Amino acid sequence: MRNAPFGSSGPEVGVIGLGCMGMTFAYDVRNRDDEKSIGVIRQALDLGVTLIDTADIYGPFTNEEVVGAALEGPYRERAFLATKVGMVPGSVGSDGERDGSPEHVRRSIDDSLRRLRTDHLDLYQLHRVDPAVPIEETWGALAETVQAGKVRLIGLSEVGVEEIRRAQAVHPVASVQSELSLWTRDALAEVLPYTEEQGIAFLPYAPLGRGFLTGGITSLEELPEDDFRRRLPRFQQDALQANLELVGRVRAIAERIGATPAQVALAWTLAQGRYVFPIPGTKTPRYLLDNAGAAGIELSAADLAELDALPAAEGGRYY
Repeated sequence: MRNAPFGSSGPEVGVIGLGCMGMTFAYDVRNRDDEKSIGVIRQALDLGVTLIDTADIYGPFTNEEVVGAALEGPYRERAFLATKVGMVPGSVGSDGERDGSPEHVRRSIDDSLRRLRTDHLDLYQLHRVDPAVPIEETWGALAETVQAGKVRLIGLSEVGVEEIRRAQAVHPVASVQSELSLWTRDALAEVLPYTEEQGIAFLPYAPLGRGFLTGGITSLEELPEDDFRRRLPRFQQDALQANLELVGRVRAIAERIGATPAQVALAWTLAQGRYVFPIPGTKTPRYLLDNAGAAGIELSAADLAELDALPAAEGGRYY
């Protein structure tokens, strides 16, 4: 795994990270296997995948507990550990509600540290901006965690340029996490160019289109009944069938260069900027190896142009 600086002034981290959400939340939860997930996280570190991303809302809380168990002891110092705050479990049928109050941030940091079995975080991220709380107040509370020595860097998630600027006026923004992949390119218009200009790390989540770009999903019925992708527009059968054409073109490039579709999709994402660190999620050792291998894939200018020209995905990100 090759390393790169985490933004213009951050530490060196592996250019491919590991998103841990699916280990206990959202994807096929009934087949949860904590011991296997712990093994995958430790295998990731052995491969040089050092950026380990979780959040308190995942589970809720169980994801941080699994990550904490995996990183206990000598593993902790090898990881660049990131979690998130700002969402709380919502009502039945809701994935979560937002709470950006300073009081919530102050309570949550200690709870996350306890579950993660560590005395500090490398990156603490605001999961979503709470429209009921000025971002300056929430960001000020996150800055307090840095001043207290509990957190090294703080970042934002799913924000626009104006929100980044407002946060920067209070405390430096180390990173921005947003969805980015060959079928979700919204961030390319404004947010990613701004983070590049400012030397802010950019963390694309779902860089494999929630698994779709690997070519392993061809029907809605293949997804487990408790899998939240069943509720997403792009996975509904008509949209899914249309989107398979996009996957077919990714697969053609992969066959031409001797890679897998997942590696091509991740290599394209990496090519979008100097400080881009995709965090594909997996709980399977084979897929972890595949994803890590994308760091060594070099796409030609012609390959990148062909991928850039792919049509937009059918269907929205969410309902």
